[in-house]
Amino acid sequence: MTITKLALIATATVAATIALPATLQAATAGSFQSPTGNIVCLMGTGDDGKSRVDCEIADHTWLAPPRSPDCPLNWGSRFRLEQGSAAVFACYHQVLTTPEQTLDYGQTRSAGTLTCDSEPSGITCTDSSTGHFFRVSRGSYQLG
Repeated sequence: MTITKLALIATATVAATIALPATLQAATAGSFQSPTGNIVCLMGTGDDGKSRVDCEIADHTWLAPPRSPDCPLNWGSRFRLEQGSAAVFACYHQVLTTPEQTLDYGQTRSAGTLTCDSEPSGITCTDSSTGHFFRVSRGSYQLG
């Protein structure tokens, strides 16, 4: 009986750890893709009032860091930047859906303090309140 309760508590703890911080209201900024279609992003404001962007890359030549021990799901191709927090590789279950529009080179998309820029060198998303960012392209990535 006690072992069963501990197992349920442990399962709930892991699920809470990998869960998304808040449900995004995508209508704030929506989803978009790079002109090549290789990078897809979902940007919006969560139920908690914080802006967030997730970008996933389909094809890349760089190696991702080792999988987080807290991540039993997909790893290594999705980046997340949440308002006020550092950019990270994100653990995820489902791939991002087909985007609403293409973010052409030179265009930007914003939600709250977050802005994503589309350039031939890749997509860069930055939090103007902290300076944290990620940049992703087929050939490289950078977290800052």
